[in-house]
Amino acid sequence: MKHSYLGKHALYGLLGAIAVLTVVPVATIMPAYAVDDIEGADAPDLTAVQAKIAAKDYKGALADLRDLAQDNQQADVYNLLGFTLRKTGDFTTALTYYNKALELKPDHKAAREYLGELYVETGDMGKAKEQLASLQKLCPAGCEELSDLQKAIDTKVTQ
Repeated sequence: MKHSYLGKHALYGLLGAIAVLTVVPVATIMPAYAVDDIEGADAPDLTAVQAKIAAKDYKGALADLRDLAQDNQQADVYNLLGFTLRKTGDFTTALTYYNKALELKPDHKAAREYLGELYVETGDMGKAKEQLASLQKLCPAGCEELSDLQKAIDTKVTQ
């Protein structure tokens, strides 16, 4: 009788150890995100897309982003779709995706910067300055997005 009692506890101990060893690695492996404004644990891993954008492979990035957008209504995905479309010269569709990103997350700094840059590129300096004002509120101590948009505006004004 005593032998089966120990066997039962040994079995529970073994099952518990297996459960811990199975759960711990899953809990500690998190994907690396390539975007500063991470929405949360459900945000897709955009590392591969960011690499394509950095390599100026906008068509490849666009294909990946369109696939991601079908499964994710997520500000980072929409923002990068807007960025990639803007870089390919499709300003109208880029504007749509920047606005979708900002509908989901009005304080998305990168979307504000990129939308402002779109307005600079299309010559709408008033709207570019509106995005700059939004970034000044979001980054009272300054941030990269604010300084990048300010530089784009200053460069366009002096041309």
